[in-house]
Amino acid sequence: MSNALVPSNSQQLPVPGTDIGSYLQKIAEIPLLSADEEQRLARELQEHNDLDAARRLVMSQLRFVVHIARSYQGYGLPLADLVQEGNIGLMKAVKRFDPDVGVRLISFAVHWIRAEIHEYVLRNWRIVKVATTKAQRKLFFKLRGSKQRLAWFSAEEAQAVADDLGVPTEQVYEMESRLAGQDTSFDLPTGADDEQVYAPASYLAQPQADPADLVESERDTASRHGVLRDALGDLDPRSRDILQRRWLSEHKPTLHDLAGEYGVSAERIRQIEKAAMKKLKGVLSA
Repeated sequence: MSNALVPSNSQQLPVPGTDIGSYLQKIAEIPLLSADEEQRLARELQEHNDLDAARRLVMSQLRFVVHIARSYQGYGLPLADLVQEGNIGLMKAVKRFDPDVGVRLISFAVHWIRAEIHEYVLRNWRIVKVATTKAQRKLFFKLRGSKQRLAWFSAEEAQAVADDLGVPTEQVYEMESRLAGQDTSFDLPTGADDEQVYAPASYLAQPQADPADLVESERDTASRHGVLRDALGDLDPRSRDILQRRWLSEHKPTLHDLAGEYGVSAERIRQIEKAAMKKLKGVLSA
């Protein structure tokens, strides 16, 4: 947690760690502030940048952060981390709190606390981000809260969520599909010999995928193509046309077809083709 709100002569803000029970016990002993006390401390912070006033405002609301953070435990993330992120949001709220608005600090801070926890959940719930836009974030938390059963949404349920959030039903189905996915380890986990376990590494492994070998192969192929192109360019037009049409065309003409076009015998076409092939092989094997 940042020490920006903690003067050197003041008690340090408690920080949630591995012993969350001890942290909860400590913050439960911190007295709550009355509305008048909040107003006074907020003005001292706003007008005089009194960091001790900011510290007292933050500490008085720590128990409420824990209450909010508990509602996000269903995402499988440590409560201590959720509380820590919520505390960051609380400090941001204290910095922006205007005593002239006429509301209690916690009513103003809820938005900031939840916003920080939301960002933490979205960053850490999956390896791959499931929500990046504002609409997707709303969908993520709405769907997580709306799913009361394991079955997929019916058309009516999906339409109700879409209408409620003002998004197309296609986005509802897409987010539902993302939530249903699972992160999978790239490498195969250790298991029984007779247990079939499949992981991405099983499908992506390529014994010939050494980078040096791939680069060498690509360069060799490019070099051969260049030599072949130059060799074809050195042939006379008739030999080049016959060779390209007989070996490189999708619809290959017969010897008799070419003989009719060039006004020679089929045997002559065969001889021209053979001579051209011999010349190419000589160039490529050099």
